[in-house]
Amino acid sequence: MTNTAIRALTYATLIALAAGGGGGAAQAATGRTPSDIVRILREQRVESASIAVIRGGRIVRVQAWGTAGPGRAATVATPYNLASLTKPLTAEVILRLVSAGRLSLDEPLDRYWSDPDLARDPRRLTLTARMALSHRTGLPNWRGAHGLAFDHDPGTTTGYSGEGYQYAARYAERRTRQPFTALAGQWLFRPAHMRASGYVSAQGRTTAIAVPYDEAGRPLPVARVTRYNAADLAHATARDYARFLIDVRNDTGITASVAAARSASQADLTSNICTGTKARTCPPWTGFGLGWQLLGFPGGTTMLHTGKDAGAFTFAAIDRARGDGIVILTNSDNGWRVILPILAQTRSDPRLIAFLRGQMS
Repeated sequence: MTNTAIRALTYATLIALAAGGGGGAAQAATGRTPSDIVRILREQRVESASIAVIRGGRIVRVQAWGTAGPGRAATVATPYNLASLTKPLTAEVILRLVSAGRLSLDEPLDRYWSDPDLARDPRRLTLTARMALSHRTGLPNWRGAHGLAFDHDPGTTTGYSGEGYQYAARYAERRTRQPFTALAGQWLFRPAHMRASGYVSAQGRTTAIAVPYDEAGRPLPVARVTRYNAADLAHATARDYARFLIDVRNDTGITASVAAARSASQADLTSNICTGTKARTCPPWTGFGLGWQLLGFPGGTTMLHTGKDAGAFTFAAIDRARGDGIVILTNSDNGWRVILPILAQTRSDPRLIAFLRGQMS
């Protein structure tokens, strides 16, 4: 596997990809106090950030700083584009349906849904929801101009794939005979009291979404999302996503067997990303669970995900044992630059900070 492919596999390393492999700017700002966050945003040319801090399984701090759009201040009620933080939401909907006996992690998806582009490829018959949620479908991240095709045989290798999540969501729709947005509302958003969250622009919106900004600080167009994407473009406030994160940590709505599968490594990444000097800051193991990258630190597992779209960078992590976590949402191409400073300022897990900094070195 090439280094480029390995980097594409790991959520944490998206920070390095966004930075072009450098981490100096982020590291230089780690000694700041809470009153300095506005200055950090200004220095790093990040228009706004919204955070929710979790301690012991409870939200203890929710704050927002900066500009959510021209002439509009960011507030704790401002929803942000979650980018790939959408994927854990989709995984959770599917896992709750599995726990309720409505879906299966391991039955062939082809019994209910097959993408027309794969109609002549017999490998589609082996695809499962477990493969999709752990990035082992063999499908690319997104289909190309000539449609969808396998990059690898399903189950044989690990490759980050938004298409895999779309495939699993369509399976859920066909299997339950309900639209995926309705399933998400019934099984996740309403039970978790995520009132400002949704997959499409009209669903659950309480205020205008944060406007994306490019590296130079120019506002980008805000496209109205009218069709759900199971891997991208959902929106939420930091508080809403923190509620979700707490439910995930507590295994709310899922059975013990499904919870065990979610928090177990389905695809090992240790040998790929914990190489050379990076091994010094890596946990004993890391891999993909179902919906999350897992960091196997001594004494407990941390669940991690990031997201990056044009004009957005997002981050979420929680320690399953201690119940300490954080959600960071930004509306800037430069958002990666404030992740480490905010983690340091909020006194987040030093092992997590060291791991991320090691991946950026």
